Amino acid sequence: MTTITVIIPNYKGIKFIENCISSLYEQVEGTPSYEVLVVDNASEDGSVDLIREKFPQTRLICLKENTGFCHAVNVGIQNSDSPYVLLLNNDTKVYPDFIKNIYAPMEDMGGRNGNRQIFSVSAAMLMWDKPELMDDAGDVYTIMGWAFSRGKGKPYANYQKRAHIFSACGGAALYRRDILDKIGLFDEKHFAYLEDLDLGYRANIYGCINLYEPKARVVHYGSASTGSRYNAWKTKRAAANSVYVIAKNLPLFFKVLHFPFLLAGYGIKFLFFVKKKMGRQYLLGVCEGLRLSISPEGREKRVKFQGKHLRNYLRIELELIKGLFQR
Repeated sequence: MTTITVIIPNYKGIKFIENCISSLYEQVEGTPSYEVLVVDNASEDGSVDLIREKFPQTRLICLKENTGFCHAVNVGIQNSDSPYVLLLNNDTKVYPDFIKNIYAPMEDMGGRNGNRQIFSVSAAMLMWDKPELMDDAGDVYTIMGWAFSRGKGKPYANYQKRAHIFSACGGAALYRRDILDKIGLFDEKHFAYLEDLDLGYRANIYGCINLYEPKARVVHYGSASTGSRYNAWKTKRAAANSVYVIAKNLPLFFKVLHFPFLLAGYGIKFLFFVKKKMGRQYLLGVCEGLRLSISPEGREKRVKFQGKHLRNYLRIELELIKGLFQR
């Protein structure tokens, strides 16, 4: 049986996909067995033809319309049977020892850290044009409802230790399938953005661990599908999902406890986007997130509070406070 299925969701990735897939087929000796599966979101840029021509050994699933990152990834997971799935953005290029190193924590620790099971391993994502700098070393989340990339713009040399993180960045992360079976796949209501935070949040609630592995290196172009770090569509979508993540994962008692911090957090974010002339898009996104959260579909997705997870909720609370000071 193949140990790892590498799943690449692709949407108009003609500029990057060849480098991405080529690097995957240049892995060092001793790499665990793996296959590459591309799920294409109705691209019309020639990237599908390129994959068929240059990488016939790659499995390819072509969707009839752009269903978003989450659905594409879920289709990939559902069409694989390996014990691990490795998500990879199409605008990345991996190092030759990438797969071997991102798998190592699962093997080194027997899949556990103390008495807690490891769910995900996040790669060291480096900036495409400045690979000595970090793009992402795992996700940090705060009590003010802010999520951000750990280490962004800082020297990679400062992030050389394996570390616990709140959640893995889905742009380059390894996930354990048996835990996915327990906590559920990516929530397709997100479409894109913060879906990896939501998944990591659920894993934390169940007492699992997310790790950052510095030796698993990948260079990342960033915002290749949306065009820029900040744009109207991304601002609205991320704002909506930030509200939805809180509504579905945070129990009522903690919602009340967090309310003053969240109010301040969203207020500061609004002012930030006003300065970027996208304040209206941000507010529309927040309203959309509220509507989704109280809709029948949103309420159905909420993680039901269980007393046996209370210790995990308290551990998460400490992480959220710690995250604020990191920010």
